[in-house]
Amino acid sequence: MPLESLFPVSASAVVGLWRLTESVEELWELLPATAQPHYLARFPAGRDALRSRQWLAGRVLARRLLQELNDTPALMHSDANGRPYFAEVPGYGVSLSHSGEWAAGLLCTRGAVGIDIELVRPKAYQLAARFLSETERADAGDNLVKHSLYWSAKETLYKLHSRRGLVFKEQLLLEPFRLREAGVLTGHLLLENSRSQHQIHYAQPSPGYVLTYALPEPELQ
Repeated sequence: MPLESLFPVSASAVVGLWRLTESVEELWELLPATAQPHYLARFPAGRDALRSRQWLAGRVLARRLLQELNDTPALMHSDANGRPYFAEVPGYGVSLSHSGEWAAGLLCTRGAVGIDIELVRPKAYQLAARFLSETERADAGDNLVKHSLYWSAKETLYKLHSRRGLVFKEQLLLEPFRLREAGVLTGHLLLENSRSQHQIHYAQPSPGYVLTYALPEPELQ
């Protein structure tokens, strides 16, 4: 069963994890025939087989998430910043991510959300100077899981805000944390004229992977 898990994270939000085992052809068959022309017109041509499977799995997963919260048939679009949305259910927030053999999705009926899944690998450590502040680098030390969590949490915060051009090491900041199997990170979004604080949930859903997600602030009250 490709849908590994589907679980509510609040009264109005649900997270899904999809393990990629299907071929491109099999994933196309999991989308309704009426929706296939829409996605075929947006299918990223030129990608390798894994990237194509990840993209399709995200659309299949998003449809499954929507079925949990609303029975309205809907098609996924992307706005000017690349954020996905369902035009038929305005006000809903949806976010997708993929890495390696996993795709992750988050859908909420009450506004913008962010989710990210990452394969733990040396790349996050090697690029730390580009996306981590000095405080964050000191906290991560030489721990590859922590580096990947910092990267993932900043991606989630970036998706939550959906604004191009943010400087990760200066405008998306995270407070030091003690690494656990699952927990909550405190993130700060620093803009020219505003600052906001966000709670970012994290987990390790499979050996070698980390997952982070953030809900609309009212969801945390």
